[in-house]
Amino acid sequence: MDSPLLALTRRSVAQAGSSRDSTAAENMRQLLQLRWMAVAGQLITILVVHFLLGVKLPLFPMLVVIALQVFANVVSFVLLSRDRVTNVELMLGLLFDVGSLTAQLSLSGGATNPFVSLYLIQVVLGAILLETWSVWVLVVLTTVCYAGLAADSRPLDFPPSIEPLIGDLNALGAWLSFVLSGTLLAMFVTRISRNLRARDAFLADLRQRAAEEDGIVRIGLFASGAAHELGTPLASLAVILSDWRRLPKIAQDPELAGELAEMQAEVERCKAIVTDILHSAGEPRGEAMQSVAARAFLHDIVEEWRTTLASGPLDVDLNGLGDAAVVAGPSLRQAVWNLLDNATEASPGSAALVATCDADELTISVIDRGRGFTESQLASVGKLYHSGKGAGHGVGLFLASNVARRLGGRLEAMNRPGGGADVRLVLPLAKSRR
Repeated sequence: MDSPLLALTRRSVAQAGSSRDSTAAENMRQLLQLRWMAVAGQLITILVVHFLLGVKLPLFPMLVVIALQVFANVVSFVLLSRDRVTNVELMLGLLFDVGSLTAQLSLSGGATNPFVSLYLIQVVLGAILLETWSVWVLVVLTTVCYAGLAADSRPLDFPPSIEPLIGDLNALGAWLSFVLSGTLLAMFVTRISRNLRARDAFLADLRQRAAEEDGIVRIGLFASGAAHELGTPLASLAVILSDWRRLPKIAQDPELAGELAEMQAEVERCKAIVTDILHSAGEPRGEAMQSVAARAFLHDIVEEWRTTLASGPLDVDLNGLGDAAVVAGPSLRQAVWNLLDNATEASPGSAALVATCDADELTISVIDRGRGFTESQLASVGKLYHSGKGAGHGVGLFLASNVARRLGGRLEAMNRPGGGADVRLVLPLAKSRR
């Protein structure tokens, strides 16, 4: 979003946003900025015409109109702190500007004033910012005001010394009005259009996230259904293996007994995985989230992964974490596991996990020495079923990306200059609490 040019209408970066409400607030700030410029322009024009050219103007009522504009701008600036602006409020702001312009023109020549074309600025801005019915309200009232100026307005009192120059002054005023209108429209329409495009991009991102959330739900339903269906055959296998262990032929053969014990251990592991899936499917999301020490959390993940899931050696460097804390839970643990599995699968000989942090973010880098990513894979990292392993793969990075985004972070992927890939989970550090 473009920030307003005037400091008085600028808001902090922390408040910036691209939602529908924040876009309307940004557009209102542009209107406030335009009103400040109108106040300055009117004041300079009145002083030049009255004191330099000697044209007698009703200074007091014209200055009162300027004071009302200043007051309206201050009040609007205070109200903008709630960062929510409705269509009606935008329309009322434009109607106030039309009324102020009408009052100034009626006191300085009416429809013969060359600056009467400034009405078009309000109409064009209204056509961009307002809903259809509001635009037509603005057009009708602007037309009525113009007709009122043509029917009844206060003529200018030119001094005899400049009466021969009235035609040239009107032409100069018309030219200045054209330049002013064109410049302001180009400036503000461009900035407002950028605000609207940012809002559209924000909505498109929301739709994309909704589609990804739907994919996660489908994966969860499929996983929980598969886990439920696998429970029965796993139980049957456990019973059969237990019966086999009592057979004399197997009990008397140490090699067969050892292999059978290993098979039973793997079946029990499968049953534990199925139980965890069913438990996680019934657990409310976010219930297990808590602020934990990042170093201890990652150390536990690595040790558990090494004992149960490790498919290759892993170098670990957690020295850069200090006492940093992060909001974590089972989903983040699973995301790191997925990255470790991918890294050791890509380079069975060597992989590394390096964690660092700065003042605001924790970065968990999982590095491998494999072939790295292709350009198309880098462009689609974190999207469902986009993987170089073939159809049906790519779920791990997709889930890791969504976990990072839910925690307020992001997933990054890049190729290393010496070969291999570096996939990073960048997460916000937990706020320190008393």
